[in-house]
Amino acid sequence: MGKLNNSRSAKKAVTSKARGKPVASGRASVPKKSKPPKPAPKPKKPMVARSGPIILPTGYRPAESEPFMNERHKQYFRNKLVAWKEEIVRQNRETLHVLHEDSAQHADIADRATSETDRALELRARDRQRKLIAKIDAALARIEDGTYGYCEETGEPIGLRRLEAHPIATLSLEAQERHERREKVFRED
Repeated sequence: MGKLNNSRSAKKAVTSKARGKPVASGRASVPKKSKPPKPAPKPKKPMVARSGPIILPTGYRPAESEPFMNERHKQYFRNKLVAWKEEIVRQNRETLHVLHEDSAQHADIADRATSETDRALELRARDRQRKLIAKIDAALARIEDGTYGYCEETGEPIGLRRLEAHPIATLSLEAQERHERREKVFRED
């Protein structure tokens, strides 16, 4: 066994000499491995509370006792606007389908006139709804940027009852009345 210990220390000595290190009294000194320097800590990003979409309880209605336009209110009106838009798009698809299928020629001139009048009324209603979709999209954008529910003219809250009745409203009731009075005056001139 003495021979084995000598051969180990000889190997260590040879290894140490190969590295250019002096050998100390029969035992090779093994240099300690130095740890690489720690990287500089990354700057921490501010914690932003991000949660998934808010799930509203069934039958939820915004209440005056809650803070105005809190996250639940925004989610409620977002859901209402999206459902309204989807309904309009569905109706438009049905109308297009019916108009496409109802391209039959009528022998009687009165039937043809009735059909054309119905088609014109339907297209006019769909055009109004197309404009309504643009207003719904604008209301959804206001929800995202935090201005939904506040009067564009005064900056005051519009009010939950008014928004419930007319979710695309941009003016408070008082501002809307002033706007309509001005419009009436200019119309009469």
